[in-house]
Amino acid sequence: MENSSIPPRTCRICLVRHGETAWNTERRLQGHLDIPLNETGLAQAEATATRLQALGHGFAALYCSDLLRARQTAAAIAHRQALETIQDERLRERHYGLFQGLTYDEAERQHPGFYQRFKARELDFGVPEHGESLLAFSARVGAVLNDIATRHAGQTVLIVTHGGVLDISRRLACGTALHTPRDFPIPNAGLNWIEHSAGNWQLLAWADESHLGGALDELPSA
Repeated sequence: MENSSIPPRTCRICLVRHGETAWNTERRLQGHLDIPLNETGLAQAEATATRLQALGHGFAALYCSDLLRARQTAAAIAHRQALETIQDERLRERHYGLFQGLTYDEAERQHPGFYQRFKARELDFGVPEHGESLLAFSARVGAVLNDIATRHAGQTVLIVTHGGVLDISRRLACGTALHTPRDFPIPNAGLNWIEHSAGNWQLLAWADESHLGGALDELPSA
């Protein structure tokens, strides 16, 4: 996305999904479990940092989830941007309860009833053992995005986070209902742009992976 001046009451945000992990390649639900980047993910983090530096946006701040895979991705960017990384646990992935550590296929096989409700995107359903409902997760993501946008009016900022957070962010920017199946990509280490102005969110650009040699989107479409 091309650089341009930001109106005083507008905040432009570049959202970056963390780089690839071994669990991404296995289609294993990570949630709040702290999984590191694999070799590909580390290379993606560096490629993303190089791409963002070349764009020359003059980012005012860099926020990230406090989970390791996001922190590792943010570290590469922070080095190139000469920014301090600000960690915020509200940028964590959705908590998937007893699904965490299972592949999607294992979750469906071992807990078919719960999985059907999860796949159907029931708004008030949280997977047992501390899983977040979509409503609770969406409220968490919306709150942190609004806080950041208010704090950085007139500026452009970076956020390194997770696939589920990106799903909510795009729905927020487009006014898409939470319960509808996902029909847009969320690749590892892709660049995604949204903007907040006068209390409203707008989608600017999505899933730019031109700096990558292909990236996984192993998340379920539902």
